[in-house]
Amino acid sequence: MPRAGLDRVTVIATGAMVADEQGFAALTMAVVAQRLGVRTPSLYKHVDSLAELQQGIAALAMTELDDALRDALQGVAGRDALTAAARVIRSYVTEHPGRYAATVGAARDADFGASSARALESLSAVLRGYPVAPAERIHALRTLRSALHGFATLEQSKGFQLTADIDESFEWMVDFLDRGLRRD
Repeated sequence: MPRAGLDRVTVIATGAMVADEQGFAALTMAVVAQRLGVRTPSLYKHVDSLAELQQGIAALAMTELDDALRDALQGVAGRDALTAAARVIRSYVTEHPGRYAATVGAARDADFGASSARALESLSAVLRGYPVAPAERIHALRTLRSALHGFATLEQSKGFQLTADIDESFEWMVDFLDRGLRRD
């Protein structure tokens, strides 16, 4: 019988916290069980495997990121939307490095696929403020996503080794993307 108060949502949320605190690579069912104060086999009543837990964390992360993007993009367009999206992604990766790491290379199950599609749609809303031809939208979206993802993950992993101010580099990147999307 499942422990009262323990359910799939709680197991995934706890796994996400563990991934953020200890790193996605350190995530194990045993660590999550210990955090919840249960024995490891108890978790299998709520998730079938570590892989399913990881998928749940990936879906949770994309849902949270989409919610943050949607909130930040309300009522803004063009450069303002680009800046808002860039800041949201940067802060999400910094605040939730483990759960964001779960999204990289995650298998496309139904939950992750749906949450990922919503987040990409929110990010593609940024492009509506720019003169991007329909045939080029996918390329522009991939460029935008790659730049923002790359910057945020490099920053979070302390991958920037040069002494230049990282915030200045971030603003420079946003300016660069804005000019490219406006085609100046």
